[in-house]
Amino acid sequence: MSQFDPRTRPARFAPQLLTAAAAMTVALLAGRVQPPVKAEAQAAVALSPAQARILEAEALASAGAPAGLTIPESVPVEIRKGETFEQAVQRTGIGAGETRTLVDALGRALDVRDLRPGQRFETAISRHRTPRGDRHLIGLTLRTGPVSQLTVSRTFDGALRLRSLDETVMQETRVAKGEVEGSLASSLRATGASAQVSRAVAELIGTPGGVKAGDRFALAFDRTVTDGGRTIDAGELLYVAMKGRALYRFKPVGAREAGYFDAAGVNVRTDVMRAPLDRMRVSSAFGPRRHPISGIGKRHEGADLAAGMGTPVRAPADGVVVEARRWGGYGNWVRIRHPSGLESGYAHLSRFAPGLRAGQRVSQGEVVAYVGSTGASTGPHLHYEVWKRGQRVDPAGVTSNRRPGLAASDLAAFRVEKARIDRILAAGGERRPAATPGRAAA
Repeated sequence: MSQFDPRTRPARFAPQLLTAAAAMTVALLAGRVQPPVKAEAQAAVALSPAQARILEAEALASAGAPAGLTIPESVPVEIRKGETFEQAVQRTGIGAGETRTLVDALGRALDVRDLRPGQRFETAISRHRTPRGDRHLIGLTLRTGPVSQLTVSRTFDGALRLRSLDETVMQETRVAKGEVEGSLASSLRATGASAQVSRAVAELIGTPGGVKAGDRFALAFDRTVTDGGRTIDAGELLYVAMKGRALYRFKPVGAREAGYFDAAGVNVRTDVMRAPLDRMRVSSAFGPRRHPISGIGKRHEGADLAAGMGTPVRAPADGVVVEARRWGGYGNWVRIRHPSGLESGYAHLSRFAPGLRAGQRVSQGEVVAYVGSTGASTGPHLHYEVWKRGQRVDPAGVTSNRRPGLAASDLAAFRVEKARIDRILAAGGERRPAATPGRAAA
């Protein structure tokens, strides 16, 4: 914790006073209280807060080794189940008396009894060079909200001082470009994109051929960050360009949710998305084939998609779950009914999404199950079927209907929003002050 690191030496102020303060602190921390050194004919000096902080830092720096104490080290602590705050602090080696003094200092801002298991905080601890001595608390930082924290630190006279610190919050639109290496999700995550943004990209760029290594992408997304760069709230995907598509986020007047539109204002989200996997390869297409287990020539009523065990399977469109059950050689099986007389089915699943059941409504891109090898299967893969008006059809040949386009008034508003996003893209991003979010309980 840099704020408690005595190795950080600020600019010097009043050397005679610094020396006296350091000597007094050494004595205090070592348990050898001696009268303070007085300089002859030295008039009393009124210190400003900034000057006092300089003295404090200088005293801590001097107290590191001469008094028989080690240089403070950062010790992270997490309150365990069934443990009190005091017990968690004492696991660092601090004595009961010093822990009680710490609790009293924090008590001016919060009741430590309200701190729950899982609460984390940072301590800065110094140890006696002799093995039997208690450790000494030099500082503590406890986060009390998304952008607020309490700090306790030693002053130059050995007392504990409590401060409340609030971080500056910024609203950031981040522009990122990259190339798919490994999975699409990991490549997006490397740019700082949240899981929410990554899912949106995967849904929008679902294609029959899937996403491949080497595919390039560009995206812009909102997020709320501190001035130090720590993300406290993941925002929405504003723009994505990949595989020849450039899409902008826009919410028409009266719409329940925003959609994504191409540069001409055409809604590119379709009633059916042909890729139920974020990344896929067709290992056995629809049509005649020799069955891999029986060896008998038989029409393949779907498409087999190569994928690893546990890969998420997503609904290709909004719909209602008709079946989620075990079904003979199909193993674990899910069937979903979509608008326009279409249904989709998924076989050999390792498991269903938690809580999935017949009659449940699902949204486009929602995870409904996970790839497996149940039933008559030679290894992990997804068997994917599509019905059109009751007849099985080739999933790769299913035509999708575009959702309604924008009305004239919405189209004008979309062009304004597109111009705004284009300006941010050209500038490489944008940062602006944001309203501080409400503080969460510690």
